Amino acid sequence: MSGSSTAATPAFTLKSAQFRRERERSWAELEELVARIEKSGLASLTAEEIGRLPTLYRGAVGSLSVASAISLDRNLLLYLEALVGRAYLCIYGTKQPAWRAVAEFFLARFPRTVRHYFGFVAAAILLTLLGTWAGYRLTLKDPERFYSFMGEELAQGRSPAAKTSELRAILYKGAEGGDRSMLGVFATFLFTHNAKVGMLCFALGFAAGVPVLFLLFQNGLFLGTLAALYASRGLGSEFWAWILPHGITELTAVCLCGAAGLVIGRALVFPGRHDRLAALAREGRQAVLLAVGAVAMLLLAGLIEGIFRQLVQAPAVRYLVADASLVFWLFYFLFVGRRGDGEAER
Repeated sequence: MSGSSTAATPAFTLKSAQFRRERERSWAELEELVARIEKSGLASLTAEEIGRLPTLYRGAVGSLSVASAISLDRNLLLYLEALVGRAYLCIYGTKQPAWRAVAEFFLARFPRTVRHYFGFVAAAILLTLLGTWAGYRLTLKDPERFYSFMGEELAQGRSPAAKTSELRAILYKGAEGGDRSMLGVFATFLFTHNAKVGMLCFALGFAAGVPVLFLLFQNGLFLGTLAALYASRGLGSEFWAWILPHGITELTAVCLCGAAGLVIGRALVFPGRHDRLAALAREGRQAVLLAVGAVAMLLLAGLIEGIFRQLVQAPAVRYLVADASLVFWLFYFLFVGRRGDGEAER
């Protein structure tokens, strides 16, 4: 009898060890993810790890069920019970308040994503600047090119045929009756135009990103052409003082949308080790973060445009605000949320 009991114990021990050996890798992975969530929150996980979390949790629950059913080692049961309980709280625990999720997005995820895709963002900014330079130089050299680059709808009455006094009036108090009606109309048009370009850049990323390159260059061309018109009348400095206070935020947002479109285009053309649908899903989740942050920036630019710029007339003050916005965005994108860069989404 005792011999039978002695023989059963090694068999039981072998079964428990084999059970652990076959599954402990997934348990260790789940434990590591849970520990990171408990320490730094769900944002510390990459998109791929977040997708793995429910699968690992269900696997651990299944292991606990089997271990309980066949009465395996008690220490193993206690370990699995603790792991499953911790994972449950991480996955199904109380959701964070909306304000905290918004704060987490703007103080961590958004700036980290911009840094992660810095190459795409830099390419979008470079294309816009190149278009601005080309439009400016070509229009200064031949004012007739203004009509080729702008078109009647885009020009909104601002053309080489307009008087200098009319062009200057639009920068300050409007072209009619000394009010700001025309200023508001043209300012709204510029904002709407840039917002449309931004959204198109994001949407057309699904066309392999090629139209995005054209849109970014064309948007810069539009800006450079308009700048050349004002510069030819001696109003170049005043034009940039009018554009830049809101334009730095607005055009940066457009470039971020362009970068998001290029990310999607890259995933379609160069999926790497994944198939195209998997690559698109993986990169698309991150590209959306760029687009969502850009929408918030466009709203902020609209507030600057609608309130501050139309109330403040002094070019020096306008340039001061433009400089402040440039410093703010450089600091925000370069340094905010940097603590978690090692765990940024890929």
